[in-house]
Amino acid sequence: ARHLASPVARVAHTHRGMDSRCVNRVTTGAALGATVGGAVGACYGTYEAFAYKLPGALKVRHIGRATIGSSALFGLFLGAGSLLQCGRR
Repeated sequence: ARHLASPVARVAHTHRGMDSRCVNRVTTGAALGATVGGAVGACYGTYEAFAYKLPGALKVRHIGRATIGSSALFGLFLGAGSLLQCGRR
């Protein structure tokens, strides 16, 4: 039997029939999506906060909310896309 290094890969392999390469692809896709989404969300949230002339504490709150929301959404979709691509092989 093959040795799977991480516990996440081992669980995914035994319960879902996926190999560690596929799990690594999905994890990398989700992390990359979250990183890009966070950067885009921070830029857009900052622009929007200044465009709507929000007061000090609300600016920080708005930027944080836009960053986290965009990061989660991009990460989810890029991870799901990676999973779909992995299933085709």
